[in-house]
Amino acid sequence: MSRFDELKIFSGTGHPALTEAICSYIGVQAAGIQIQKFPNDNIFVKLLESIREQDVFIVQSLHTPLSDRIMELLLIIDACKRDSAGRITAVLPYYAYSRTDKRDQPRVPISARLLADMLEVAGAHRVLTLDLHAGQIQGFFRIPVDEMSAMHLLIQRVRELRLENATVVATSLGFAKRARNFAEALDMPLALVERRHDHSDGSITHLNLLGEVAGRDCIIVDDEIATGRTMLRVAHLLKERGAARLIGAAVHPVLCDGALERFKQGPLEMLITTDSIPHPQDAWPGLRVASVAPLLGETILRIHKGISVGAMFQEGHAQLGRW
Repeated sequence: MSRFDELKIFSGTGHPALTEAICSYIGVQAAGIQIQKFPNDNIFVKLLESIREQDVFIVQSLHTPLSDRIMELLLIIDACKRDSAGRITAVLPYYAYSRTDKRDQPRVPISARLLADMLEVAGAHRVLTLDLHAGQIQGFFRIPVDEMSAMHLLIQRVRELRLENATVVATSLGFAKRARNFAEALDMPLALVERRHDHSDGSITHLNLLGEVAGRDCIIVDDEIATGRTMLRVAHLLKERGAARLIGAAVHPVLCDGALERFKQGPLEMLITTDSIPHPQDAWPGLRVASVAPLLGETILRIHKGISVGAMFQEGHAQLGRW
């Protein structure tokens, strides 16, 4: 039983449609909130109902305009803290700056850690998120972090394609472990792509394929897609090596800097992803989207009621144990 009076779910402007879907799953109405941006770029936030001693969840996906999304989230957390919320959970379907989880060159910040510090200082008591780029980001927080995975949603969509001669392809050696789990869940072989980068601008200078793909359908899997250039370069490499159908799969569809136009003109037949970030409705027929609302809704319910989140691994709510 929850130790808090009531469950309240607030939505930032990052993904109101996902918040509504989460509320529909749980069976509650989204809490009232006013968010306004003034001409001087200042953001104003006002809670439209009391949340004293209540269990508050703030859903905000951190995508463009990123700085506005982050500042808005911090202001909502601060408003909840000052209205004496019993507990405040930041629900981040997509955690920004997750690729800057370490210092890989001199004189640079660890932005993912800084964002964690900001959330704590604002007043968040815990964080719920999906598929961090690096698991070590959980350790940047001194508050509880529930990192769930939506990879099982992608796996289910791939199963529905009923591919009989397919290989899972990891876009980098760093993603090899999760790609291996993905391949094992589908009972498919795994191929790996080794990438080398120019550290001055992050561009790919070399690709090397480890594994056999000739004559096989290939599922190129990653945690997120930003510009799409990496996945498309891998796709072209697989085509050169004789691959048949090419299908992309990634949890977070950042899809910035003209990514969808590249996919329209590229060799991928489809891209399977989730709604952790809003996506254009009719941008590309090959874009297949699975909703993360039931996963986040079930997790929020369990956190609120004090029920084990880990038990979801065994109870059939999601095939999450490998992730």
